[in-house]
Amino acid sequence: MTDQAKPISPLKNLLAGGFGGMCLVFVGHPLDTVKVRLQTQPPTLPGQPPMYSGTFDCFRKTLVREGITGLYRGMAAPIIGVTPMFAVCFFGFGLGKKLQQKHPEDVLSYPQLFAAGMLSGVFTTGIMTPGERIKCLLQIQASSGETKYTGALDCAKKLYQESGIRGIYKGTVLTLMRDVPASGMYFMTYEWLKNILTPEGKSVSDLSVPRILVAGGIAGIFNWAVAIPPDVLKSRFQTAPPGKYPNGFRDVLRELIQNEGVTSLYKGFNAVMIRAFPANAACFLGFEVAMKFLNWVTPNL
Repeated sequence: MTDQAKPISPLKNLLAGGFGGMCLVFVGHPLDTVKVRLQTQPPTLPGQPPMYSGTFDCFRKTLVREGITGLYRGMAAPIIGVTPMFAVCFFGFGLGKKLQQKHPEDVLSYPQLFAAGMLSGVFTTGIMTPGERIKCLLQIQASSGETKYTGALDCAKKLYQESGIRGIYKGTVLTLMRDVPASGMYFMTYEWLKNILTPEGKSVSDLSVPRILVAGGIAGIFNWAVAIPPDVLKSRFQTAPPGKYPNGFRDVLRELIQNEGVTSLYKGFNAVMIRAFPANAACFLGFEVAMKFLNWVTPNL
């Protein structure tokens, strides 16, 4: 069970979540670039080596060929989208918790926290899908040698010109399939670990920085353990040429399993897991610091 000493404020969750999301992107984007390039690299032809042999090979080649800026390729889209996205994510979680409380002092069970987290995943899809679509296209174009888009805004403009709003929101169903269960796992695990790591007789709100980092980092790993198969399908689908997968994710799934086996659903696993701990530790630390600041500045908000 979780310690909820203060009434839940979805508005404070909104503001603190935006700051936490910015912390996550700055820490995690380089390995996100590696993850997307591993997930979208073309199948290896007989007798030829793969474009990237693994996480560290992709990281090294990107750094050598494109410099540090190559690892931050496409970051404008998630930075523009991440503040409102994580703000809405934490708002959805706060609202999901509040909706399940009959009284402000009610303590929620872990299944209730999971349900609140799932609601946050539904809330974020509208913002997440276009940001992910643009980010993935920008991340892979540098490795393909083709420069079709000069940046995030140019990419959004061209997608709209080519396919309208549907082109920008390509991959919405897969984003939902990824984020709804993964968000439930994310928030439930974080609250569970905070309770475990709180010394007896102390309040969860007084948890030390190292313990917040551990809880946030491990929650990120649990989140991605659930999210990575639909994330692989989403990356393939969102970066595919128009018309390649007429039946949506079913075609992507069929092609991946037929050509590369079930293990292809875990492409980029190492990059995801290496990124998950520091990025999500930074996110939750940013959230907790911002929340403490808001509770100090506006205790009655």
